[in-house]
Formats: sequence, structure tokens, C-alpha cells
Amino acid sequence: MVRPWSNQEIRDSGEPLIALPDQLYRLEPHPYKQLGAPYGLDGDPFKLRQGVVNRLLTAQGCLQQICPQIRLAVFDGWRPLAVQAFMVDYAINQQCVIRGIDRDDQRSNQVLGEIIDEVGRFWAPPSSDPLTPPPHSTGAAVDLTLADLEGTPLTMGGEIDDIGPMSEPNAYSDASRSNSGSPEAVWHQRRSWLACSMRSAGFAQHPNEWWHFSFGDQLWCWLSGGQFAIYGALSDSSSIDLIN
Repeated sequence: MVRPWSNQEIRDSGEPLIALPDQLYRLEPHPYKQLGAPYGLDGDPFKLRQGVVNRLLTAQGCLQQICPQIRLAVFDGWRPLAVQAFMVDYAINQQCVIRGIDRDDQRSNQVLGEIIDEVGRFWAPPSSDPLTPPPHSTGAAVDLTLADLEGTPLTMGGEIDDIGPMSEPNAYSDASRSNSGSPEAVWHQRRSWLACSMRSAGFAQHPNEWWHFSFGDQLWCWLSGGQFAIYGALSDSSSIDLIN
């Protein structure tokens, strides 16, 4: 699936990946590591580019001005290509199970093609082409949700990584207008709080995912009208951990 932002020029700033500071809450244990995703011995999914981390702290401050009783909860950050490939394959397999098809059965090829296309709306291909890096491989993209001050994630009307229309940022906007006291209205309000706080810090939101935001990558460049992206793909060996 060709993405409309894939032709944006990249001029990598050379900014390092750094670990999230303690002020930013992490959702642990990390779900992809639990599945066996190949991060390697020292792979840390809670790293992001330094400028992205700084903006996350700004977004957290904006959020707590809106609602002091909630905070950002980071689900995933930097993702090496091997992990991207693993998770794309996992997502396809999960959808095959849900639809009751055998991925290896040629009679299922048509449905499998539909599944691959649908998964592709949410998961970027694990491209090794430096001109089209998956967003998370750049350290510019972050998946996150909201949690209360004790760290309990809030219900958002769909789980992170869900495949389907419920994952679109405004999935519940119509239902919210129809019944302001409904659960859908609560979910829409929470998604709006998240989006508002992140945008106020300069982030761009993925059009299909309520949880995915980025700063400095091709998606951000395309949505913000920038001249070029400032973050390209990074391998673990090129990251520098500046926070102990």
C-alpha cells in the first residue's frame, strides 16, 4: 500500500534516540516483547528521538492543564525493522484466526489479500529502503494512551493495534453528538484530549489510528506542510542512550 507521505524528502538531523525519562509513564510489560518480538538483548522499545521526548513532556503538561487527574501512558516507541516485520506477520495471522481461514490454503488467497490490505492500513511494511522507513523505525513515532495518576489505562473505545474502523480517531464523533451521556461520548472526549495535547506540542496524528502520533518523520512532514522530514530510520547500534 503506497502511503501519501512516502515521497517526502528525509534529511536526518542525527539526533540520538534516548530513553524515556521517569516523568513519562510506560505501559509495562511491553506487549511486543511478551510476544517474542526480536528486539535483541539490548533492544529498548521505550526510546525516542530527543526532540520527540521533549515534545512528549510538553504534551503531558498540556494534558494535565486540561485534566489534572490523567497522564500520558506510552505503549511503544522506537521499533527496529525486525520487530516491524514480526508484528506485521503477527497481525496478519491474528486476522486470519478471527476470520477462520488457513493462511497457507490457496483457496483463501482472496480473503488473505483483503486481510493484508486491511492490516496495511495500520501497520507500515518493514521497508529497508532508506527513502521509505516505517515511522517507528525512525524514533519519531509513538503509540500512547491515557491513564489515571495511579497508572491504570483509561478505556478509549478500542485497544491499541485493533484492526478496524473503531481505531480511527473520530470513530465515535457521531455517536457522541447523538448522546452526550453515552460511553461513546466518553471515549470520544478522551481521544480528543489525547489528540489536543499532542497537537499542541507539535505532533501529527496518524489518520487511521487514535493512538499513533509523530514528530519529524515523513507523516509529520506531509501533514504539517514541512519542507522535509528530519528523522530517518535508525538501527539499535546507531542509537545513543543519554538517560540512565
